Amino acid sequence: MSTWTLDQLQTFIHDARGQQLETARVAAQGQAYNSSHPQEARRQWAKLSLLANRRMLDNAEEPSARLAQQDFMLRMWVIDRLGPDDTDPDWSPEALASDTLDALTFTLTQAAGLAEGWRDLPIEQIRELRWHKNLTAHLDNLVGHLEPGPVRERIVAWTATRQHLP
Repeated sequence: MSTWTLDQLQTFIHDARGQQLETARVAAQGQAYNSSHPQEARRQWAKLSLLANRRMLDNAEEPSARLAQQDFMLRMWVIDRLGPDDTDPDWSPEALASDTLDALTFTLTQAAGLAEGWRDLPIEQIRELRWHKNLTAHLDNLVGHLEPGPVRERIVAWTATRQHLP
């Protein structure tokens, strides 16, 4: 797949399922990271990787923190390396911030409170705290792309709380 054209991989992704989607996601992401491609082509490859990832998410029986994290991390990489684009929600820092906050199931207060004594929590809650840590891995980079305001303040607060999560 790493030698396929954008169109070939896109056609494949529309019919693929399961592990095939993961393989396609990784192949497209690899092309997005390829600095020998022009910037716009890299964005197109990144979009294709997001499509494969989102198709996996659509077919999941329950929301997957891993798939959401992959989405957030690639979007952050594009914003950092290729620049933000507020005309496209995938490359908009504000949209990424909102999507991240929407994906979190604990409030900031809940996460901070649970983080204090996380070693004594049931494994399910520890796992959920760990998911929150993974889902917020990109926030340190995102802060610098956000305009001052309530969303940025929430992101900054999560970056501080994230340090205490297991």
